[in-house]
Order: sequence, then structure tokens, then C-alpha cells
Amino acid sequence: MSKPATPAELGYRMPPEWHPHAATWLTWPKDPETWPERVSQVEEIYLQMMAALAPHEQVCLLVDDEATERSVRARCRFDAAENVRLIQLPTVDSWIRDYGPNFLIRGAGELAYNDWVFNAWGSKYEELKEDDRIPAQLESLLGVPRFTPGIVMEGGAIEVNGAGVVMTTEQCLLNRNRNPHLTRAEIEQYLKDYLNVQKVLWLGEGIVGDDTDGHIDDIARFTSPRTIVCTVEDDPADENYQLLQENYRRLLRETDAHNRPYEVVSLPMPGRVAGRDERLPASYANFLIANRVVLVPVFSHPNDARALKTLQQLFPDRRIIPIHAEPLVWGMGTIHCLSQQQPLVE
Repeated sequence: MSKPATPAELGYRMPPEWHPHAATWLTWPKDPETWPERVSQVEEIYLQMMAALAPHEQVCLLVDDEATERSVRARCRFDAAENVRLIQLPTVDSWIRDYGPNFLIRGAGELAYNDWVFNAWGSKYEELKEDDRIPAQLESLLGVPRFTPGIVMEGGAIEVNGAGVVMTTEQCLLNRNRNPHLTRAEIEQYLKDYLNVQKVLWLGEGIVGDDTDGHIDDIARFTSPRTIVCTVEDDPADENYQLLQENYRRLLRETDAHNRPYEVVSLPMPGRVAGRDERLPASYANFLIANRVVLVPVFSHPNDARALKTLQQLFPDRRIIPIHAEPLVWGMGTIHCLSQQQPLVE
């Protein structure tokens, strides 16, 4: 039996996040274990995010049941609230970046998506593995081709520039808790086949406290095909200092798919944000690029202003919207981790 054609063979590709969006997907928060004593605060943050997005694109929000749908709808008292689409589909948790559809486009008018295997970040949270079913359950709703690569991958682990390059980390994709049967070269081939890229840009480790084993969206992001914003810790005594310096040095040596160097822009870190027992993975890099706006997590730290100014310079045509994210990061992620963009097709 012949193998099914891959997205790359069929001409599909993952577009960069700044490609125009048809929608941003979210999952309404509810788990008190994810956000101890903070679920109500996180709900308010979700409403802020929805209010920022809805004037510019549709918001597709997964909710568990009719009662939740009614409650959320009643709280959508903001401009363009009619642009929020509520979809009843039960989930365990809210990390739709990692378990949701990984959208692809072909030409200007065709949509598809990858349905990677989600194993809850290396089998760390057994009950959260149930969210692996969500992309398949959305197939009838979306009505577009669904590709099944058959390997473990999370959306927060990959970042594309729209010009043939995907960026990721060795700590995550080469971790034995993901795909121990695959070599580095085999993983690269999956990325090339299912994202339609020609080059894989590897960084080393992610930030301290990140239970995803080093997702790229906390440390480095493309802001244009040849520009990368990279987190850098200023304090040599901070435990993130050396590992972020190493990633920054790697990027300065890297080139794009045409062997041209990148412009690498440094982004500060928000210092140590402490949870009950450990450091939380707070990072300004966990921003979401949307139509006309960029939603940026902030943490009431002096570096908030620097981070916002840096990102405004990188996105001069978009409004930078700070979102207080300290309650979010208690769940071990913030804005980018909790959202998934659906690209616009003509």
C-alpha cells in the first residue's frame, strides 16, 4: 500500500503567524489545578484577549457545555462581541496551541491542518492526554483535509518564518519522552514533509520552569522572514542567563533558507516569577501576533516597558496590547500557549 501524500507533496505549508487570520482559537479556562485559586482571574484575562481580537478577526472559543456557553456569552460585553463563535466541545484543559489543529494553506484559497499526537508534554499529565482527540473532533466542523503525521508534536514547539524555515529546540524535539524511536534527521524530515520547510533551525534549551521541555515560543520568535526576537537575561546571576546567551549566540551564527544572516533583536526577561514551589516560565516572547494587534504578556516588572517598546518597533503597523499575565503563568504558559491562529484563505 502506498503512503499517503504529505502536505509538502500536495503544496500545503504552514504560514507564519503574521499571515492574515481568519480566526484565533481559544479554549475557555476552568481547571483549578492548572490555575490554583486563579480561575476567575484567568476568565477575566480571556475576556480581555477576546475583546482585543474580536474587532479584527473571529474568535472561535471551545466551551464544555450549554451552561458555559450561556455564561460566557453574557459576559461578552465588548465591541464586536458578535464575532465570538462559541463551540460546544468538551476539553480537559486550555492549551489549544499544543493539542489543537496546526493549520496549513495551499495557494491563496485552500485550508488544511496537521493533527499531531499530543502526549501531554512527555506524559507529564496523564489526564490531559485526552485533549489529543480535539483535532479529529473538529474535522467535520472545519470541513478541510486533516493530515496525521503520527508523531508527537506540540504547536508551541515550532515557529515558522513563512520562507522555508522552522525554528525549534533540541531540549523539546530530541527529548526521549516524545519520539524516542526517531533520530534527529528523521524528525527534521517530518518537519519538512508536514510544514513544507527546507531548513530546521535548532536552538538548545528553553527557560527554567518550562514544563514543556523548552518550547520555542518562550525563547525566540520570528517577526518577519529574516528577523528573530530572542529573549536575553541581563542578570548573570539568574539561572536563565547562560542558556539564553547560548541561544542568542546560535542565532547570530544562523542563516535563512537562502544562506542569509538574520537580524537578531534581543528581548528582555521579566525576572523571576515564583509559584508555590518553583519558578514559573514567564516570558515576553509568548506573545500572539493577530490581525492589526499583538497581545503581549506582562508581569508588573520594570522590563515590561522595554519589552513593549521593542515589540512595537518590530510591529509598527500593529497595536501592541499588554495583557497582565501573572495569573496565566501559574498554569505554566501564557497568551501564545493558550491560542491557535487559523490563517485566512481567499
